[in-house]
This record gives sequence, structure tokens and C-alpha cells, in this order.
Amino acid sequence: MPAYWISTYPEVYDADKVAAYAALAGPALTGAGGRFLARGLPEQVYEAGLNTRTIVIEFESVEAARAAHDSEAYQAALAALDGGALRDLRIVPGA
Repeated sequence: MPAYWISTYPEVYDADKVAAYAALAGPALTGAGGRFLARGLPEQVYEAGLNTRTIVIEFESVEAARAAHDSEAYQAALAALDGGALRDLRIVPGA
């Protein structure tokens, strides 16, 4: 069953650190089998929606998404982020 990695950025403290993270995270996650489905700012928000950068990545399973997160390549990306943003990251199984 597919799984979806969903991350949002409620606050960005250092845009340069976020850029350094993104340069490493993209290849790390696609190299681990992830497929980017959406990324960027929302075109429209409703209800309690926040106008924050949002990323949705599809993986073949929850286990594959977890393995991508725990991989050496992605951990290097997190080290580059180094507190440059407040993020909300969740892995959600497909329906």
C-alpha cells in the first residue's frame, strides 16, 4: 500500500539553510524511491488552512518512507537544515 510523506513549514528562520536542506533532501528522497506529487505554497486555503510551504511525496509503503527518513543521505540533509525552519512532517498510509 502506498504511503505519503507530508511536510509543512509553519516557520522559516533561515532561507539559506532551507535551500541547503532542499538541495540534499530532494535527491535523497527520490533516490530512496520517493516521487514528489506536490510542493510549494498553496493556491487556496480553507477552514484552518495555513499558507505554508507544503510537500507531498509518495512512497511504495510506510516502511519505505521511514527508511528514506532514516537514510544516511536524508540525515545529511537534516544536518544542513540545522534549525533553519520549524517543520511538521508526517507519514500517512494510503487509503
